[in-house]
Amino acid sequence: MALTRHFRETVQVRAQRDARFRRALLEEAVNEILSGDLAVGRALLRDYVNATLGFEKLGTEVGKSEKSLQRMLGPSGNPTAENLIAILVVLQEHESVQFKVKLKKDAA
Repeated sequence: MALTRHFRETVQVRAQRDARFRRALLEEAVNEILSGDLAVGRALLRDYVNATLGFEKLGTEVGKSEKSLQRMLGPSGNPTAENLIAILVVLQEHESVQFKVKLKKDAA
């Protein structure tokens, strides 16, 4: 289901004024990517970037064009691991957070 412009604008407004919401959006994007749902993870990253530093600034910091980053995080995007990690490094720095992978112990 496609998101409406109104919904995206609502997300942007909330992200700009609510640091916890912003961090949760970024955290959920990373969790979706790590769980294998790359399409949802890319969409959440795209929403986060649009609501915060923007693709122009992200492109400058990553060393990629704005359009290239938009394609990577778009619906049919396919960023390399190197590009995805570079994006996440910049976003972590921007949000002043650090992601750590925590392995779950087997239930068996």
